Amino acid sequence: MKQFWIGRAAVIIFALCAATAINSPAQTLKTLASFNGTDGKAPQGIILATDGNFYGTTEAGGANGFGSVFKITPGGTLTTLYSFCAETNCIDGNGPTSALVQASDGNLYGTTYYGGSNCVFGNLAVSGCGTIFRITTSGQLTTLYNFCQTGDGSTCYDGSEPYSSLIQGSDGNLYGTTVYGGDNANDVGSSNGGYGTVFKMTLQGSLTTLFSFCNDLNSTGYCLDGAIPYGGVLLASDGNFYGTLYNGGTGIDNSGGAVYKLTPSGKFTALHYFGSKRNWTDGAYPFDSLIQGTDGNLYGTTRNGGYGGTLGGGTVFKITPAGALTTLHLFRGAQGGFPYSALLQGKDGKLYGTDSTSVYKVSTTGGYNVVYTFCALPNCADGSSPIGTLVQTAQGTLYGVTTAGGANGDGTVFSLSLTK
Repeated sequence: MKQFWIGRAAVIIFALCAATAINSPAQTLKTLASFNGTDGKAPQGIILATDGNFYGTTEAGGANGFGSVFKITPGGTLTTLYSFCAETNCIDGNGPTSALVQASDGNLYGTTYYGGSNCVFGNLAVSGCGTIFRITTSGQLTTLYNFCQTGDGSTCYDGSEPYSSLIQGSDGNLYGTTVYGGDNANDVGSSNGGYGTVFKMTLQGSLTTLFSFCNDLNSTGYCLDGAIPYGGVLLASDGNFYGTLYNGGTGIDNSGGAVYKLTPSGKFTALHYFGSKRNWTDGAYPFDSLIQGTDGNLYGTTRNGGYGGTLGGGTVFKITPAGALTTLHLFRGAQGGFPYSALLQGKDGKLYGTDSTSVYKVSTTGGYNVVYTFCALPNCADGSSPIGTLVQTAQGTLYGVTTAGGANGDGTVFSLSLTK
């Protein structure tokens, strides 16, 4: 499983649909930067920092070929702040797969999926257990935590391979997830064992595991509390954490992952198992984090399900904090599909997201429109395979990234104006 997902840019290109939606002439897309490999390749998302600039990561490329952190001005001036694997055996990290977060101290924090100094699984430059890092806006990087500090040689009890973005809680700590590792060492395809964790970490690097998934393995081999959290956690207005799980469920008809709630003290509740509706029309395999809308409900996407069962193009869903799920949109054929990324609630109240071919919007009651369709080939000038949560500025313009395409085929940063 790990080998499949770390190359997700290639997977998305392979899975592209023949999207035929027509862009409204009122939507104006501008390519702000095209990556060229040496300054990064396959960007994973951006954030808008307090200095007015955008900051992001690339999964590959950079000076050493293992990813980078970059800054880009609103006008499109791109600066590479750090190239990973600058240290022997990539002990500074390798392959960031998520956007950064700016903490209250003004610094940027992120994770790398591979690398670090504590792994015992083969070549650290191409595997490793991952890191949490801090980087200043001028590019000074500090590795705060190396996963697999506690383990028995086959399992990283403190977690391994963090995939999603961190968040900062009201207590000032950072919270996140790891895809593998944890206390429950039954192997699900990772050489590092375990089903994943939720953790908190101080800004100084002291990490505490809050929960290890698959504490509840039923007699048929399914994790009732879920497994494999590619998505991070959301701290909702009720003070609890909410998240998604790529795997787990009660049985073969409810094994498409889950939405869960976790209290700050570590009490877990599964709110919904995907695959619970006929033909999996409620979705399957949620891949990224949830958001909380202004109405208090939670919103997210599934990578598959909807039309076509487990192989379908995915869904957009709403779920209440109590667990009542409503499917807002089912992707199919000419409407892109296979969304990997979390949603953004725009200033107009609509939900904006990216799928394999397009930027789309969905109302909180289910109305769906394509905002912009990218070319479905990896060498398109305007970019292809958009990914990551979009950013909206005070002026209403959306900003985002594509993992491929652009002038050099290595991805882009773009802006997209919306109609009034």
